[in-house]
Amino acid sequence: MIGMIRRILGVSGKYRGRIYGAMILSFLKGVLMKTPIIVTYFVVTAFIDGELTKTAALCGAIALVGSVVLQALFQYLADRLQSAAGYMIFADMRMKLGKHLRRLPMGYFTEGNIGKISSVLSTDMVFIEENCMSVLADMMSYLFSQGIMILFMFFFDWRLGMASLAVTACMAILGRAMMKNDLKHSGNRQQASEVQTQAVLDFTEGIGIIKTYNLLGEKSKELTDSFDTNCRVNLDFELSNRPYKLGVFLIYGIGTAAMLGLSAFLYAQGYMELKFFIGMLLCLFDLFIPIKSFYDQEARLTVMSACMDRIDALFAEPELDDSGTLILNDTAAPEIEYRNVSFAYDKNEVLKNISFKAEKGTMTALVGPSGGGKSTIASVLPRFWDVQSGEILLRGTDIRKIPLAVLMDNISMVFQRVYLFQDTVYNNIALGRPDATREEVIEAAKKARCCDFITELPEGFDTVIGEGGASLSGGQAQRLSIARCILKDSPIVILDEATASVDADNESYIQQAISELCKGKTLLVIAHRLNTIAHANNIIVIKDGQIAESGDHNSLMDKGGIYRSMVTKRAVGAGWRN
Repeated sequence: MIGMIRRILGVSGKYRGRIYGAMILSFLKGVLMKTPIIVTYFVVTAFIDGELTKTAALCGAIALVGSVVLQALFQYLADRLQSAAGYMIFADMRMKLGKHLRRLPMGYFTEGNIGKISSVLSTDMVFIEENCMSVLADMMSYLFSQGIMILFMFFFDWRLGMASLAVTACMAILGRAMMKNDLKHSGNRQQASEVQTQAVLDFTEGIGIIKTYNLLGEKSKELTDSFDTNCRVNLDFELSNRPYKLGVFLIYGIGTAAMLGLSAFLYAQGYMELKFFIGMLLCLFDLFIPIKSFYDQEARLTVMSACMDRIDALFAEPELDDSGTLILNDTAAPEIEYRNVSFAYDKNEVLKNISFKAEKGTMTALVGPSGGGKSTIASVLPRFWDVQSGEILLRGTDIRKIPLAVLMDNISMVFQRVYLFQDTVYNNIALGRPDATREEVIEAAKKARCCDFITELPEGFDTVIGEGGASLSGGQAQRLSIARCILKDSPIVILDEATASVDADNESYIQQAISELCKGKTLLVIAHRLNTIAHANNIIVIKDGQIAESGDHNSLMDKGGIYRSMVTKRAVGAGWRN
């Protein structure tokens, strides 16, 4: 149990002093809580000995009132220190986690870990800051108070002291067994919470498809099952804890009765004076309350331990190496070069010995059957993942030797799936370059053909749009994302053909916006519509993770291979899509 408290203190960082301060205040409060017993004992003793005076009684009354006032003050200060510290500790931890997540490879986010991240942020961290940080100092106070009560027993009679130690030891042994049991179930409890979070996310994100295919019953059942499982796991946790907690209560009751019986026996046999017997009676019902209260909070700490395990596991995920220090310079080397690049998702090899060059200001198009590896080729350039073998060069420099921030400053990406934040139109565009002036943001919007619909919005550029761009059409959201890239003005543009899934009216606007974006840029295009890349400087046909063909449109048509076959199928109306 103490180890768990030390664990949370280990992550408290610069706020550790606040928690230690709260512990000291709680200790003082614990001592003051025994003041009424001490005062009453001395008043009764003085009365029995015939030495009680008005002054002594008045001093006792003042001591009682003062102890109550100081208890309230110490409790208030301790709560201010430890509760506020909990929120500040986890505010910093969330910021630290955000920085850590930014450095993780994209593969981590596409392998079903979104529910885990959400659960850690919304469940694990919240549980600790709301349920544990506020009781840490109190739990230490319980231990101090129990020590004080045992000292009282030794003061009254050494046999009472030994008996109180024995009862406390029995409660501690059972409490340790309870802690081991709860630790085993706490992990399952938090895992069930994660599964439920993921189920809720899946259901809400896929609600459109679920309704379209009339799967509400089936998917609702899956969601309901996750709630039922979470409920069952929590009930199992409580049921497994109940016998141990009942045992602690029994030891508390039997121990209290035994201490009463022992003190009565010692007094009856003349081994204990009357004043000590009275003192024992005054302490009796508080004697084992601190240790009992300590173990009443035990379940919180075991759940906290499981939460910390999950938080630590998330922080332990390996980050992309960002130790590069080289600065990009203009050289005669190609703007982009892939040299014998191979890449695998786990053991599934996706790219096999990919090599090609893209000169500055040229357009390289990636085409081929779905699942061939085109998107992966584009994704390893901005280091969404790191390749297992080979190297990718930017102006002759391995991208792994370039700081990630510098690398991303040189690359803009436009994909079919656009994400906009729940913020103003202006801020969504300014995300491309936060230090841009308002005039520059508006100019980028004009180049992206956005101003026509922005001016029709209720607040124009200051209109807040729904999360993910929900309040805009797909084409409008796409144009805003292109405006963002125009404002960023990176020399390299990765383009997952943005017109592949929009209506004809928006396609014209988007093509114009892309033309503005691509002026003077080096383009890496994942092509869905072959007619849009006929003028590309280099067309690379990707099949089964390998380069099957490469060349310009005319040379590939003359070759009569895969590319020509795809163009021919397109021409006769079969169509071709990625």
